[in-house]
Amino acid sequence: MTTPTGYTRSLLGLPGPSAEEFIWAGGIEDTFVPQTRPGHRALDEYELIGHYEHWREDLALAKELGLRALRWGIPWYRVEPEQGRFDWRWIDEVLPYMVDELGITPIIDLMHYGCPFWLRREFDNPDYPAAVSAYAAEFARRYKGLVRWYTPLNEPLVNALMCGKRGLWPPYLRGDQGYLRIMVQLAKGIVATVQALKETDPELIMVHVEAAGIVRAERADLEPLAMEDQLRRFICYDLITGRVDIQHQLYPWLVRNGVSPIDLAWLVENNISLDVLGLNFYPQWSTKQMYINRQGKLTYRETERQGTGFAEMISGYHERYQAPVIVTETSARGSHRTRSNWLVEGIQAIKGLRSLGVPVLGYTWFPIFTMIDWSYRLARGPLEQYRLELGLYRLGQPGGPRWTRTPLVEQFRSYVAAPEQSIGTLMVQERVGEGLAERERSR
Repeated sequence: MTTPTGYTRSLLGLPGPSAEEFIWAGGIEDTFVPQTRPGHRALDEYELIGHYEHWREDLALAKELGLRALRWGIPWYRVEPEQGRFDWRWIDEVLPYMVDELGITPIIDLMHYGCPFWLRREFDNPDYPAAVSAYAAEFARRYKGLVRWYTPLNEPLVNALMCGKRGLWPPYLRGDQGYLRIMVQLAKGIVATVQALKETDPELIMVHVEAAGIVRAERADLEPLAMEDQLRRFICYDLITGRVDIQHQLYPWLVRNGVSPIDLAWLVENNISLDVLGLNFYPQWSTKQMYINRQGKLTYRETERQGTGFAEMISGYHERYQAPVIVTETSARGSHRTRSNWLVEGIQAIKGLRSLGVPVLGYTWFPIFTMIDWSYRLARGPLEQYRLELGLYRLGQPGGPRWTRTPLVEQFRSYVAAPEQSIGTLMVQERVGEGLAERERSR
């Protein structure tokens, strides 16, 4: 297997193969869906968890864990309350503290779902790509020298699912046509954002974060359908890298569901390269099994809840795109023991991949503390009923300490303190792959 680690380090300034350079990261859940309608509450994770007020205490947890980096998002709807008018006051406090005081590298989520109120029809607005890229450029200019790592848009698949297929988030579209309408808009927005960021500083590093996963078939006659579903999981990466031309297997599905060949041709012509694949994987939710139910209908269920397909998933994405990988989200729901077991299994899988030359450059436990389950948006119960415990710290009760440590804190810190033992050295082969030649031609 050819790995691109050597050239990505030289051309992009990414970490090298040694265990000491591995990126131990965490994240703070930062979903922002502020729009409301009858039966739907605003979902701003920072507000619901108190991060706007308690950010210093919250960020101190990342320092305590020994993290090198933190996935941290910008509430676009707050920093640009009116088109072209920006309010950076809170960000101006937080980012210098994170970088200069704590020594933590931010991986900035520019778009973790929601749009500002003034952008009517949100992602379905034809001006969305221009609007989001203008905001991104303004941010990059202001924080140049402080921020180098960016996620242009978090989890396009989930975004298109919630906003375009299920109609749960604005603009509330439904079905395959809605899903693909939103997906193409997201892809165009990602391309425009990357172009705007790279114009500000060509050395910026893009971490393209996707809700990765695996689709299995229960029986042999469903294998072709499972393979097609797996291909659909690649759709945003394929769109932004210009792979979706008339030869692409999903081209007929896209066009029959309303995607304009003009838009697809634009994405081919304006394709971008992938600096880093940011792969999100949760053992209970990321592996689906396709089967026929008792009514004879095709349906899905979660399977392999121990995360046995984790390494296979990472290898598959890397092989397809020949880009280095950072695990940008992983954790597990359940008891401390359940989460501890997944931490062990996940780290062992990464060590095994690195020993085979698969360039996994970082690992992110996400979130590092309590978040609010998205079901809060559609429910009516008190906030406390929707606490979701995936993290290493638990939110305390009113009147007591804000955070209490779980046993996973020391376990995680032990991995960070002994990287050679926990994740090992990346075995880099000397043969340079096609990616190097392609990148050199583009420079």
